[in-house]
Amino acid sequence: MSYIQLNGITRRFGNVTAVDNLTLHIEKGECFSMLGPSGCGKTTTLRMVAGFEDIDEGEIRVGDRLLSSHKENFYLPPEKRDFGMVFQAFAVWPHMSVFENIAFPLRLRNLSADEIRSRTTEALRNTNLLDDADISPMDLSGGGKQRVALARALALNPDVMLLDEPLSSLDPHLREEMRFEIKDLQRKFGFSILYVTHDQSEAMALSDRIMVMRAGHVEQIDTPLNIYRKPASKFVFSFIGLSNFLKVVKSGDAVKPTGSDDAVNLPAPADVFGQSSAAVLASRPSEIDFGDDGHVRGLVKRRTYLGEIVDYAIVVGDQEVRVQKTARSPGPGPGETCGLKFLYPHWYPE
Repeated sequence: MSYIQLNGITRRFGNVTAVDNLTLHIEKGECFSMLGPSGCGKTTTLRMVAGFEDIDEGEIRVGDRLLSSHKENFYLPPEKRDFGMVFQAFAVWPHMSVFENIAFPLRLRNLSADEIRSRTTEALRNTNLLDDADISPMDLSGGGKQRVALARALALNPDVMLLDEPLSSLDPHLREEMRFEIKDLQRKFGFSILYVTHDQSEAMALSDRIMVMRAGHVEQIDTPLNIYRKPASKFVFSFIGLSNFLKVVKSGDAVKPTGSDDAVNLPAPADVFGQSSAAVLASRPSEIDFGDDGHVRGLVKRRTYLGEIVDYAIVVGDQEVRVQKTARSPGPGPGETCGLKFLYPHWYPE
């Protein structure tokens, strides 16, 4: 049986349904990310699991514990759910030392002094904060403050960690460093992670599975690799990684990019057009090759060097296609025509 179970949960705010009949099962020890644009319902879902929001329908269980049930009119308050929580704001107390920031929630639970000291010291050790135990957290960098927040959550010995945009306040280098630290801690302690982010690279790096949400609904739940390679919808394709969407129209047996008289030299699934003559050919900029045997012809509008990557803007009909190739593979220059070969095309209805 799955460890974290969300069964048909719904949350409404007035006339707005933030989360609509969501069913989700997460395994023990799994890192599960909820990914999507602002307002899609991911943070509301996390807050319902944490107990900061009650549910309007459905139930939430963790292990053999019932946390919330609309049918049974049951609600367990957050402080009794025993979850570790880390949020975007560091939420450190400047008047307390790093040690006391971590120990304070344990004191509220009336643990013995020896237990508090032992748990706090272990949490400091596992977040590389032992040398900073006696200083104010305000003397630490942003990454250091976030380690304090992580250590405070770890000291509770949780089975579940709830992380809501925990790295968004950090600079890119620290953000990448902290991703690996969080994953290492999960492997060491075996807790489950429910992780909320709008940063696709974070979700891809950390997760065993990802749920992509849109307007309170699930678009796809899958592994990071399948989310990237086998997106279930045009929305998922557009949200994960860089993307091109070349609009095409069907005229007789020919499929042509809009604004072009040249046919696409690539078979399109017949059912993608449906009742319409329009569809979309989706592709990743890194999954397009140049060549005379290309599927479409285009004109190079711009070529930009980005270190190891060269970024091209190619005009096809009345549209632009973005292509990215390694700088070690020279391509056409501005003003030159070229063939574009789509290595892994996806087709969606327009």
